[in-house]
Amino acid sequence: MRVGLTGGLGAGKSEVARIFESLGAYIIETDLLAREAVAPNSDGLRAIARVWPAVVQGDALNRAALAEIVFRDETARERLNEIVHPFVRQLAVEREANAKPGQIIVHVVPLLFETGYDERCDATVLVIAPNDLRVRRVLERDRWSEEQIRARMRAQVDPNEARRRATYVIENDGDLDHLRERTEAIFEKIRSSAVA
Repeated sequence: MRVGLTGGLGAGKSEVARIFESLGAYIIETDLLAREAVAPNSDGLRAIARVWPAVVQGDALNRAALAEIVFRDETARERLNEIVHPFVRQLAVEREANAKPGQIIVHVVPLLFETGYDERCDATVLVIAPNDLRVRRVLERDRWSEEQIRARMRAQVDPNEARRRATYVIENDGDLDHLRERTEAIFEKIRSSAVA
């Protein structure tokens, strides 16, 4: 069974993925695959260089320069997704072969609905949290300004639309024990539906 796990920036999807993994799921982090897709000498990096030559220096992607472009311009962001996501999907298919037979495969995909990745999943899980809490978490974790965080949050699918499209929703508005309890309950539902 293939599950898509998503959530807004700072919502807690990485923590939910760790809990799913501890419960026996095979985790595929598409953010890591996206980095691999644009690694030095990759077809993905060459494709980006054709569109935005200034963001490739030598044989390396200047991620900050690319982020500056795509988080200010929706058309540029869509173009980047069109370039990178086919490579990510191919890498994900390759990784799935490493899962054990019958193991639930969870794809952690920040832009699950925005890219149509949800269409290849049997179920989807959305992690949500209040915006102020999300901003605080990211400020503590990353070296971004509040404006950079909010720009990235605006680039993600409308929370109401995501909630409507998700099979399951995990509210991450409490402590870690609370999150684990909710995540375990959802995982049990997923496991039951995989067997059914």
